[in-house]
Amino acid sequence: MSNISPGAIPASDDALASMESKGLSFADLGLDETTLRAVTAKGFTEPTPIQVLAIPRLLSGDANVIAKARTGTGKTAAFGLPLVQELRGDRQKPRALVLVPTRELACQVAAEVDSFRTETWPRTTTVYGGASIVDQLRTLRKGVEIVVGTPGRVIDHLERGSLDLSAIEYFILDEADEMLNMGFIEDIEAIFGRANPEARVLMFSATMPPAILSIASNFMGEYEIVEEESRPEEAVLTEQLYWMVREDDKTEALVRLMDSSTEFYGLVFCQTKADADAVAKELDERHYQAAALHGDIAQSQREKILARFRARKTRVLVATDVAARGIDIEGLTHVVNYALPYDGPTYTHRIGRTGRAGAKGMAITFVRPEERRRLGYLRNQARGELREGQVPSIKNVLDIKRERLMSATSVELARFFPNGDEPAASAVSPELRAFAERLTEGREALDVLSAVLSMQYGSELSSDHYGEIRAMRAEGQDRTHVRLYVGLGRRDGMTRRGIAQFFRDLIGVPERLVDRIDVMDAFSLATLPAEAARAALDLSKQKRNVPHMHIDVRDGPAEFHSGPRKGPGRGGPGQRPYGGRPYAAREQGGRYQRGEGEGAGAYGGREGGAKRAARTYSRGPKPAGRAPAGGTPVGAGAYRKKTGE
Repeated sequence: MSNISPGAIPASDDALASMESKGLSFADLGLDETTLRAVTAKGFTEPTPIQVLAIPRLLSGDANVIAKARTGTGKTAAFGLPLVQELRGDRQKPRALVLVPTRELACQVAAEVDSFRTETWPRTTTVYGGASIVDQLRTLRKGVEIVVGTPGRVIDHLERGSLDLSAIEYFILDEADEMLNMGFIEDIEAIFGRANPEARVLMFSATMPPAILSIASNFMGEYEIVEEESRPEEAVLTEQLYWMVREDDKTEALVRLMDSSTEFYGLVFCQTKADADAVAKELDERHYQAAALHGDIAQSQREKILARFRARKTRVLVATDVAARGIDIEGLTHVVNYALPYDGPTYTHRIGRTGRAGAKGMAITFVRPEERRRLGYLRNQARGELREGQVPSIKNVLDIKRERLMSATSVELARFFPNGDEPAASAVSPELRAFAERLTEGREALDVLSAVLSMQYGSELSSDHYGEIRAMRAEGQDRTHVRLYVGLGRRDGMTRRGIAQFFRDLIGVPERLVDRIDVMDAFSLATLPAEAARAALDLSKQKRNVPHMHIDVRDGPAEFHSGPRKGPGRGGPGQRPYGGRPYAAREQGGRYQRGEGEGAGAYGGREGGAKRAARTYSRGPKPAGRAPAGGTPVGAGAYRKKTGE
């Protein structure tokens, strides 16, 4: 952190950057013999572009560096190797601090840096929340040279006085943009304020947002920006498919994928912690070895979950993007995007976890019908390799499982018949042969064997294990249903079932006919039979105690409205309906008032009792079911008359 006036020295055109294609070795970067032995032991052969750019700068000179580098480009070694070489010897105080956004990444970085060490020093430790602070205090008291930690726990130790950064020589921020996205900017600034102002700063970031440059100008003084040559993300060995699946059918599709795969060992990505828990629980209930991983799980439990997954005792890890960041698992066969990622880099980062080290992998993305328009963007990220696939039918899945069992059984059986038709003398014990004779006494041997196979594999090969997946209609051909926007969301305590109950109570449509429900913070989307949708729209236009609704004419979630459209008495764009108050329909008598603590499931809680009052919703002031002057019922009344409600 030099006192030189702030300024950036671009270095992307540095000679080193242009030399990376000329066969540079690690020895050419200035690493000594001891460090080179560690490199050889790790199996590294050639440095990556970011290592070519960063290692010489850290080993010579005193410049601060911002390195723009993607995940998976070898950036841990880019700063880890110089640290191991430069920090040999005990100075009684920490000499380097590496800040990372997550606990998993802290453990991974520390383990990688420690693997470069061939001598006693430098010693490395991790400090992060969710783990025993007593153990961390004990390790810090013993003395370490390199501290790898998350911002929150580093600040905790600074305030306790257990961590002294006054003598650090290197201050490294790994995945700086991700830390800013997670809201750590104030913590980072506070840590800078307690650190040695003369320490060299190295910041790694996949992107270069203004906040990164702001930190650089405030704390780094003069700095260089280095950037590896921009190249498209490679996914050559990863087959990329998308399946068109309704939200309610995703878990069934996942189960069929797992059962039709030879050796499924994969990551399933969800957007929220609640979704990760729900998917893992459903898989567990269906007897699949699955576990959830997200930020609410205690660190001790997270480590156990990862240990079981690495040992393949758990075959499916259902995770959020943040929780999975920094997890490096070898041999993954599948990555499943249970929910469509928000952006291209997230998609690329997810699928890059399979198809590594020369092994083939598969990435499956579940796409809801209303998300079709986002496929073009994902195809651009996939470099045109994203193809549509089909969810395998139950028959196909069972055929694959039978063939797999037949092959495995035939291989095992061949051990008992090494000479063809004659079994080996010692292949079967006399006791088991006597058992077989008793079972086949008076019965055909083929019938007995079939019965034994049925007992062993019958339930596994039963179609009862699977549920139906509704056929997808061709895009644009369904005129019998309408997708509605309704101004009720999570802030109003709504859930998917709550939305279905809302329409049931409003117009009498059965809950099972309210389909494809998506609940957002300030609004929800739901698909209804066309006539039911028209009745609901009619009531929304005529009655102020019914939340705003309109037909959703767009497919992609990224294009959904963030609030009700502007209109008389409805508020402007971005406003909550009716002045932002939680929805509480207040007919005469307050029948639809929602009480405290009832939750979304009790939406429309009835005052004073459990019986439904007669509804009087219709066009204008006329009660439902009563015909206007022309004699034909309209609005909700017409819908009720048609459906016999």
